[in-house]
Amino acid sequence: MAKDYTQLSKDIVAYVGGTENVISLFHCATRLRFKVKDSAKVDKENLSQLAGVIKVLESGGQIQVVIGNHVADVCEAVFQNTGLQRNASADTEDTESKNLLHTLMDTISGIFAPILGAMSGAGMLKAVLILLTTFHLLEPEMGTYRILYAAADGVFSFLPIMLALTAANKFKANSYVAMAVAAALVYPDISAAYSAGESLTFLKIPVVLVSYTSSVIPIIISIYVLSKLEKLLNKIIPSVLKSFTVPLVSLAVIVPMTFLVIGPISDTAGKLLAGGYTGLVGLNPVIAGGILGLIWPLAVMFGVHWGFVPIVMNNIQNFGRDTLFVITGPNNMAQAGATLGVFLKTKNRDKCPNPAWHQYFNTAWIYRQRICRIFNCLCSCLFRRCSCHLPVWLQ
Repeated sequence: MAKDYTQLSKDIVAYVGGTENVISLFHCATRLRFKVKDSAKVDKENLSQLAGVIKVLESGGQIQVVIGNHVADVCEAVFQNTGLQRNASADTEDTESKNLLHTLMDTISGIFAPILGAMSGAGMLKAVLILLTTFHLLEPEMGTYRILYAAADGVFSFLPIMLALTAANKFKANSYVAMAVAAALVYPDISAAYSAGESLTFLKIPVVLVSYTSSVIPIIISIYVLSKLEKLLNKIIPSVLKSFTVPLVSLAVIVPMTFLVIGPISDTAGKLLAGGYTGLVGLNPVIAGGILGLIWPLAVMFGVHWGFVPIVMNNIQNFGRDTLFVITGPNNMAQAGATLGVFLKTKNRDKCPNPAWHQYFNTAWIYRQRICRIFNCLCSCLFRRCSCHLPVWLQ
């Protein structure tokens, strides 16, 4: 039976300053991420003391309430019980200047967090298929394999369409026009032209074709430009014509602009970024790995690890592989080992609000939910924030 989070959801919203103080809300793998008008109205002390709340952070321009694996249920309860709108507009946001880093983190997390579940599920399905083919339980020629592989690979092949939707929500553009722009980038005829090395022109202007399948940077920039263009068009086009004229002009302008300018430039920038990272690791992988492993838990705890996501996706697009998240793998396994230690040494699991055994068996081997281990088991127990009565030497 699902747990009732009615009271918890009401208390959380009350302590973040009420619905009138909330600009928007979404959740990632473990956190409720509130964007608020006035952070001074947030009662962090009482909020962090709520049963069911692990920790409260202010990072990336957001109030982040760490909940755990059941964050989706709590988020749904917030929308159902508080009157908070799912797609709250950011138009009422204050105009105070913001820290550039906070703006960047807020933008990246707002774009990538909603599709994290689909990407994680598809990635795990790919891993399962690799195991099945390795042990010859399935063969690539089999229909079963091809259908399951389509489910796993489709997310990444058409990633620009998913990113177009989340970017449109973030930049306040028309979601359907945004997805239409992305669909043009991965249109089969265009993809075939790129694969065949064809030379295309647009109004006699040469088009530099690049691979948009699984790309990240081009579509995000395109949707940002689309949002600005739509605002301009909505101001100058009469209301009676807006319903079809704005999408018409938007598509006729943004799609060619992406193929002619945005795509090639962002593709070059992405390759430079990937090359720079690869060069840094190649220069001294031991030092690079040590530094990244040292800062990674802190980056995850404060929510700034989202800044690495575009780099990882860009590496995969350009090289077909990534080493950045591979470097964090030993860190992930170390946390799993520490969590197992908490599991073995916990004497009274009934009094622990986030029992170590639950976190170990449910998240120890799932990469995307490493934050559960950091907060639920490690921070909570090592800093005496739970009542699981660990031995003195471990506390």
